[in-house]
Amino acid sequence: MEAATDPQDTASLILKFEFNPKLGIDNPVLSLSEDHDLSDPWSLGRPRFCLLSKEEGGSFGFHLQQDLRRAGHVVCRVEPGTSAQRQGLQEGDRILGVNSHVVEHEDYAAVVRHIRASGPRVLLTVLARQVHDAARAQQDNDAQFCPILGPGVRPRLCHIVKDQGGFGFSITHGQQGPFWLVLSTGGAAERAGVPPGARLLEVNGVNVEKFTRNKLSKKLWQSGKQVTLLVAGPEVEEQCRQLGMPLAAPLAEGWALPTRPRCLHLEKGPQGFGFLLREEKGLGGRLGQFLWEVDPGLPAEKAGMQAGDRLVAVAGESVEGLGHEETVSRIRAQGSCVSLVVVDPEADRFFSMVCLSPLLFLESTEALASPQDTLSVPPLVEARDPSAEDTAVLPTVLGSRQCFLYPGPGGSYGFRLSCVASGPSVFISQVTTGGSAARAGLRMGDMILEVNGCPMGRQNDPERLQQLFEAEPPLCLKLAARSQQGLEAWIPSKSGEDWAQASDVL
Repeated sequence: MEAATDPQDTASLILKFEFNPKLGIDNPVLSLSEDHDLSDPWSLGRPRFCLLSKEEGGSFGFHLQQDLRRAGHVVCRVEPGTSAQRQGLQEGDRILGVNSHVVEHEDYAAVVRHIRASGPRVLLTVLARQVHDAARAQQDNDAQFCPILGPGVRPRLCHIVKDQGGFGFSITHGQQGPFWLVLSTGGAAERAGVPPGARLLEVNGVNVEKFTRNKLSKKLWQSGKQVTLLVAGPEVEEQCRQLGMPLAAPLAEGWALPTRPRCLHLEKGPQGFGFLLREEKGLGGRLGQFLWEVDPGLPAEKAGMQAGDRLVAVAGESVEGLGHEETVSRIRAQGSCVSLVVVDPEADRFFSMVCLSPLLFLESTEALASPQDTLSVPPLVEARDPSAEDTAVLPTVLGSRQCFLYPGPGGSYGFRLSCVASGPSVFISQVTTGGSAARAGLRMGDMILEVNGCPMGRQNDPERLQQLFEAEPPLCLKLAARSQQGLEAWIPSKSGEDWAQASDVL
């Protein structure tokens, strides 16, 4: 039996580190942990803010899942060396907010849509999973943990056009940022919506908070006769300080912007929509989907489409980065009524310059599909093989039935699919309330036996599922229902964590 260690002896074993002003902190571990007060549970359980930037041609660097047993959206993987890792996003974090949207209780597909629609930058509000679950256990499930800015209290993206009095502002004294603006009464800046006492954050999409005064002056001079500033008024600055929230560009409201994206609503006529979609290189050599050959008098022209417009979204779903065939499939899935968001070349250049998605600055949200109308057929991945114990409690099949589904107003069916290796093939993992699938009687856990008369045969499942995108409505599914008890018994758990469906890469 080992002798008990005396507390005083233990204390003598602890190495002591002293601070040398010339050399810094001797123990690097101390410098990593000093930001958190371990005696303050609230500091550890407080939501965190991660401002992510998408790498050229890539992603933010994380995978998102929906937990099937609990409401919430979980980060299931963070790619090393990406923006997500550098900004402190961690596996198991729950997404509470996307930019200015609280998404704790939103549909999973809507959360993915918000992130993808944010373009090259996104601000995520997250909470560690164990903290979130503990808080949920103590509070009402409808409680909201996501801190938000007050109504109208957000940073502003202001476009200023120089007049006889210049831009209408001067910069506070100081050779190094941050800088604040002093406005000329009735000047161009004031007319463009810059609030009094505003803090200057960005100039033409470039962060200037650490610029020297000379570098900032040069940047403004290079702007010519017009400049776009990201600013935050004193009230915004104070609220963000209290919440620990960064003054992030994706939170901004647009003021006096020179251009905005356009929402086009097209209804197919006897001669079709009247436009041609072509994939070609746009700004910076990036591939995009462009609209050409707009026929006079047909629905596309009547809706306001112009040759050379770039397609940004279909039914509120961003198509940035999608290939030509997938974009065409999304348009066809809309049926005879199509909702498109487009930008003309001038708008394309502007939003590319400020490094923000045009979808953040729509005049209205009518073009954005509701969560109930989102096409939600995610890519499938295989989870672990069930063990012998799992196989012994496979869900009880209650019988089969046929369902005929018609797309909703947004062209979607309103359900999601998942599969498990060596498990019971493909099954319904989510049914959106009020969607077409819900109205047709689809239920979570239903196993798909046939798609349009074609059996689902494990090896050919991906090819069969592609029919969900390509098939003309109605969609005919043969389903096998399961008992709720059997479904709960079958859903596997690993290391005490609830199993969740396939992840979306973001």
